[in-house]
Amino acid sequence: MRHPLLIAALCGGALMLGACNRSVDAESKEALKSVNVIDETNLSDIMLTVGDPAEAVAYFRRSSSENPDRIDLKRGLAKSLIRAKQPSEAAKAWAGVVAMPASTADDKVNLADALIRANEWKQAEQVLNSVPPTHETFQRYRLEAMVADSNKNWKKADSFYEIAAGLTTTPGGVYNNWGFSKLSRGDYPGAEKLFGDTLRYEPDLFTAKNNLVLARAAQRKYDLPVVSMSQVEKAQLLYTAALSAIKQGDVTIGKGLLQEAVDTHPQHFDEAARALAALDAAPSKG
Repeated sequence: MRHPLLIAALCGGALMLGACNRSVDAESKEALKSVNVIDETNLSDIMLTVGDPAEAVAYFRRSSSENPDRIDLKRGLAKSLIRAKQPSEAAKAWAGVVAMPASTADDKVNLADALIRANEWKQAEQVLNSVPPTHETFQRYRLEAMVADSNKNWKKADSFYEIAAGLTTTPGGVYNNWGFSKLSRGDYPGAEKLFGDTLRYEPDLFTAKNNLVLARAAQRKYDLPVVSMSQVEKAQLLYTAALSAIKQGDVTIGKGLLQEAVDTHPQHFDEAARALAALDAAPSKG
């Protein structure tokens, strides 16, 4: 004799088991998906820091095309293009990020940065003008200062450089850019001070040392500043001071500095030696 209730119960149990299995399968897939996202995030971080730039571009280009709604992958593509020294392509990628609903003010600032790297200053200025004034970040003001510099709006540039320097614990790069701005507009004492400030934060930055020598030489202060330097750096800085002296008509001083540069360099200093030979071959001018 059949037992309808038992059969119904068994069928009900089978249905529940099937539903349970489907639920477990769904949960397993969701868990695996979560793990994959975590693994992908780690991979993205690696690609953006230590990975080969070209490989990072390929990875993010493929991943973002497969997941067009993932803004993080589009940001990764834009950042990797900057690392790969493709600023024009990076600007296009950042523009795509900015067009997405989940984009932020930081994305606009990054777009402006890419445009500046691509020498698209006017577009960069327009993008920065669209950033809310309440978005007060180091990167935003650093770029604002650079744009003001390009427009020769010195008062605005100085204001933005000062704000940017106050928003970071490592303002060496800002001071160096600010100093170069002062150098280009002929404010040599101001430039000298700022390059000195740069070296207090980044004592090994040779560009700042060279800029400091240029600022001092423009004031006919040809002795080297008291900063840490290797023997090779000293020879190169003497060479910079020598060329500046010669350019300003102080040929005798320049010749002496060239000779000192040749004597100081631990190897053969070809550029300084050739300049010295050219001066020796030319008639004396002072």
